[in-house]
Parts: sequence; C-alpha cells; structure tokens
Amino acid sequence: MVSPFGGDTDDFFDRIMRGESAIRLYEHPTSPSRLVQPAVTCAQFDSEKSIGHAITHVTDRYSQLGVAAAFSAWDDAGLKREGAGSDEYGVSWGTAAGGMLTYEKGYGDMYLRGKQRVSPLSVPMAMNNAAASHIAMALGLGSACMTYSMACASSTVSIGEAFRRIQRGESSLIVAGGSESPLAFTIMRAWEAMRVVAAGDEQTAYRACRPFQQGRTGLVLGEGAAALVLEDWEHARQRGARVYCELAGFGQSCDHTHLVRPDAQGQSRAIMAALHEAELAPAQVGYVNAHGTATVEGDPIEISALRQVFGVHAGQLAVSATKSMHGHSLGAVGAMEALITVLALARKAIPPTAHLEQVAPDCLGVQHVMGSGLRDVPLQAAISNSFAFGGSNAVLAFRATSDA
Repeated sequence: MVSPFGGDTDDFFDRIMRGESAIRLYEHPTSPSRLVQPAVTCAQFDSEKSIGHAITHVTDRYSQLGVAAAFSAWDDAGLKREGAGSDEYGVSWGTAAGGMLTYEKGYGDMYLRGKQRVSPLSVPMAMNNAAASHIAMALGLGSACMTYSMACASSTVSIGEAFRRIQRGESSLIVAGGSESPLAFTIMRAWEAMRVVAAGDEQTAYRACRPFQQGRTGLVLGEGAAALVLEDWEHARQRGARVYCELAGFGQSCDHTHLVRPDAQGQSRAIMAALHEAELAPAQVGYVNAHGTATVEGDPIEISALRQVFGVHAGQLAVSATKSMHGHSLGAVGAMEALITVLALARKAIPPTAHLEQVAPDCLGVQHVMGSGLRDVPLQAAISNSFAFGGSNAVLAFRATSDA
C-alpha cells in the first residue's frame, strides 16, 4: 500500500494496532476560498522516487498512488518487475471517480484563469481506467485490465471480480486493489454539503472520525491506495510464493431502496453470500473489518446487518472500523481494509476502532474492539465489508492457512 504514515505496510499495520491516527487538520492549498477539514494525506509520498518520472509526468495523483501500491504488492509477492509479465496475469482496479484533480485543474484553468485550452494529456490522465492501464503496462499484465467504479465499494468489487476470474481459469494471477485522491476543492465541498463530514480543529482533528461512538459526527476524507496479489493456489505453490491467507468467498448485493440511505437487509445478503461461498458458518468468523464510516445513520444499520447474519454469535464477534485511523478514501478504502483484514489473519491480531470510548446504544450487539486491539487471537476466518452509495454492497471472506 501507500501508507499515510509514510512507512511500509508492516509499519502501517503496527500503527493501526496501536490505535494511531493519520488524520490531521488539512487546509486546501489551492482553493478559491479557505477550506479547512480533518483529512488524511499521503504527505510523504514521492511519486518520482516510487514510480519514476516517465509515469509521473503523464498521470493524475490517483494513478501515481495506484501504480506505487501495485509495485509494492508485486515486490512483496516475490515477482520480478523486468520481463516478468505474462498474458496469464492481469490487473483489476477500483476508483470512485478517477482523476478528480486533473478535472479540477482543467476547470480552474478555463473558468478561473481564463485559459483557452487544457493539457492534451487531460483525458488519459483523468479517465477512470488510467491507473489500471499504467499498472498493466508497467508490469506487462496481458490477461485483463479491468476497472470498477462503484463508489465506496469499488476496490472491494475489483478484488472480488479478480477472484472470480481466477476461479474460472481465465487468469492465474491478478494485481487487484484501488486508489483515490479525492482532496479536490469541489469534492471536499460536496461531501461537506451532505453534512456527513466530521469537523475538528488542530487539537481534535486526529480523533474526528469515531465510528460507533456516542455522539459521532461523520466521516473523514482521505487519499490512499492498496493492492493485493491474488493467485491461483497451484500457481502460487509452484513458484514458492508466500501465502498470507486464502480469499475464500465474495458476496454482492444491491439495496434497491434508496440512493444514499443504506439498508440492513441488502447488506446482510452480501455478507451471507460471502460466507456461503466460503463455506463458513457464522461461528467460524472471528473478525469483521466493518465499513464503519462514523455517520449517524450508517453505523447502526451495519451493526443491525451483522446481528441478522450472525445471530447468537454476534455477541462474540470482534468488530472494528479502521477508518477511524486511515480515513475514508472512497474507491480505494475497500482494498485498504481488505489488506488490513489479511494481515489480521496472518498475524492473529485484530486492530481497534480508535477513539471509541462509549458505544452508542444503536450500535450495541457485537464485541467492539477498542484500545490497542487484540493479539494472539486464534482466528480461523474474517470478513471485510464495503457498502456504497447506490446501494452497492460487497463483502470479502478470508480464511487463515497454515502457510501464513
């Protein structure tokens, strides 16, 4: 991944386990009027150093973050970058809105600064499939180059559809994930106008996002990227790959009730579909990385869905919402949370919901993980939830392996 803390993935997970927050008070640097919000940035990310000048100068920041995350996953998987591509390998990527910063710069140049033309690179930089295309070209991935745009579920769906393609034998290995850089002035104002963004100042910004907390006020926008290498089991065995865990199930559903108001019935269908495919009984699942955005309406609906699916086991189900620390990176956040879930299984450690001190009455019914998380947990399986505007629900079910 590209970590907002500036370190590698292990450093990121260690900080998440300690309940550290990457949220800071952010003042937009180029806005026509002053805009200050709690937000998460990858301030230490150096695209030239991470992915080189040739890719950097023709890409939007969301693509730069994505290519860097894909390179990181590729290296971690023990694959060579030079000449290691294959027509059996592919890429599956998620983003909610693609090159927002490129669009905003173009509009600003024309409407605010009176320019008569925009960069000839504007379209290839801004298009939603730019990140996937650059990943495919850089790594030589010839099997498929897929992009999914389903709001906050985008990268979870990208991982799930990569899983499907490998199941069907159409690819033996796929780099799957998502990236987003949504801190454009208009985007931040738009989310603010919906009254779902948490407020904060210099002293309180780090704890502005408080999922499941009594008195929670909303989400915190952030940028980021994460990637996983999904691989056919025998292919991984033959090349001696390190296996973190098994992706065992993928569930999707549509609420079909409201454009922005979530629905517990729709969410529960996606969770049940993932468990069914993974052949997991509710009691076998030890951890849920919740979608948990800290909105007043969204959090209790997700808890209700978990209670519906897990029944009597819900009271023993460890649940945490890591957006309390890394923020909500829209189309990228599902991949970030999938990565966290994978590491939780591999390390037998469950991260907390940071800043959770008093669970709201409408969010009771599960075992909320607080403080500095849980360690030495004998996890068999875990799920990661993503629920999006438009009623798109996606859930990934992971199972621990002895190879981890």
